[in-house]
Amino acid sequence: MHAATKVVIITERSILDGVAEILEAHGATGYTYTSAGGKGSRGKRRIDRVPQVASILENVKIEVIVPDHDAAEKITEAVVAAYFENYSGITYVEPVEILRPGKFKV
Repeated sequence: MHAATKVVIITERSILDGVAEILEAHGATGYTYTSAGGKGSRGKRRIDRVPQVASILENVKIEVIVPDHDAAEKITEAVVAAYFENYSGITYVEPVEILRPGKFKV
């Protein structure tokens, strides 16, 4: 196993493409996103009651694995600077162990 860092970004679906561009600009080779619900400072978001046409209003959880904490910090700083003044969102990092480090070069 090899040490790496996972960046998790939970934010509005409407900025997913912009966040993805930031990830790719910082060298991320891929990412995963899923619909996310919950409750926070801006209220409650439920994924089971969002009509398909209103899916742009839902939240998403975006995960990307990068080789180290420095790469993760650059990504989170860029996302926060670009979006979090005007959009809801949180981001955090956590250490992970990966099997194939060559897939996660930055």
